[in-house]
Amino acid sequence: MSKLSAWISAARLRTLPLSLSGILVGSALAFPSNQFESGIFWLAMATTLGLQILSNFANDYGDGVKGTDNDERIGPMRALQSGIITDKEMKKGIILTSVITALFAAALIYTSLGKDNFVLSLLFIFLGASAIIAAIKYTVGDSAYGYKGLGDIFVFIFFGLVSVIGVNFLMTQQIDFLLLLPAMSIGFLSSAVLNLNNMRDENSDRNANKKTLVVINGKKFAKAYHIRLIAGAFVSLLVYIIVKFNQNLFLIYASLLAFVPLVFHLKKIINYKDPKKLDPELKKVALSTFALALIFFIILSLSY
Repeated sequence: MSKLSAWISAARLRTLPLSLSGILVGSALAFPSNQFESGIFWLAMATTLGLQILSNFANDYGDGVKGTDNDERIGPMRALQSGIITDKEMKKGIILTSVITALFAAALIYTSLGKDNFVLSLLFIFLGASAIIAAIKYTVGDSAYGYKGLGDIFVFIFFGLVSVIGVNFLMTQQIDFLLLLPAMSIGFLSSAVLNLNNMRDENSDRNANKKTLVVINGKKFAKAYHIRLIAGAFVSLLVYIIVKFNQNLFLIYASLLAFVPLVFHLKKIINYKDPKKLDPELKKVALSTFALALIFFIILSLSY
């Protein structure tokens, strides 16, 4: 593997569509009030991609230097684990990605809020800085929260609530508390992907003292938790559609078709014994989430 291929692998391109799902849903919900802004949309997409790649680099670095990525690990080999990229090179990659992401975030905030909304600008600068720090601290450092069973909370908050509600506010300058429902739906699905990852890596994580929720609570809990995450995502979005659109836009129910593959997915999760068989399921949940968000976005963009 070449150095360039190793960097591309470390960016984990297959995780990127999932990270964009919240931006798609939050932006789509600006269409009914005719407040969708393409400039804000693309800058939010770029910022989110930066955060996801930063998180992937930091995860590669943190798990690599701690020895969590070893021969026991299931899934694609990480960059540090392969030896093609050194820890010093990955540190530089993390710093560079942090700077680029911060620039995109600053441009996003300025494009939406300008110079006059100083307090709101400070709030979003704080959120942006928190997201960057959280992406790095997931596995990096002695106090890495991903090693203390707190990774699910980060994913739910930043890739669900902050992503959906944040981008919608930057477009509409309004807070609609009903947006908590679709934001929770994306947050639950994103957490389900992380839970699957942790279920797959349960044995190597336990041996490396990485205390994910799966390691702390066991396989039986992880299965039940996963079912609740998928069910919670479906119910949250269904309730939002019923309350918000009722009979005004019946076509929006088509977005719920993205949950059909997840029904078969849950059957496999309930019956699985070999962690290696969970790796393909990661892609299934991630792509189903992205499909849901994309269908949602397309229907609303064409309807208003």
